Amino acid sequence: MTDELDTYDTAILKAVSANGRITVTDLAERINLSKSPTQTRLRRLEKDGYIRGYTAQLNPVKLGLAHIAFVEVKLDDTREKALKAFNVAVLMLPEIEQCHMIAGKFDYLLKVRTPDMRTYRRILGERVSALPHVAHTSTHVVMEAVKEDAI
Repeated sequence: MTDELDTYDTAILKAVSANGRITVTDLAERINLSKSPTQTRLRRLEKDGYIRGYTAQLNPVKLGLAHIAFVEVKLDDTREKALKAFNVAVLMLPEIEQCHMIAGKFDYLLKVRTPDMRTYRRILGERVSALPHVAHTSTHVVMEAVKEDAI
């Protein structure tokens, strides 16, 4: 956290990250502050970008997306133009849940979610490997998701 946040701000962030639908009245009660200053702080945290938005947390298993694979991607070119081309193309693939540029033996780490291994193999062969400048991939299949909570 930053020096700009006090204990009330951090309590608000913790509460809304656990329950984005909490009412301002319940939030104020939880952090032991009156409603008006709580609402003012909440709006400031939103305006300043500490809170990016409010979303529903969907259950991927119930939605038929139980298979998770992490894919190490090595590019054949890491100049800025190639990186941008890869980044733009990744955004177009809904199966890629997360994409992180990595400092190390490979360039990117992707989290790919699909219904099953058969579908994953197709996505890897037809879509991930076809992304701009992909030279090599290596897959790590998840056996069990122990923790997947957001901040």
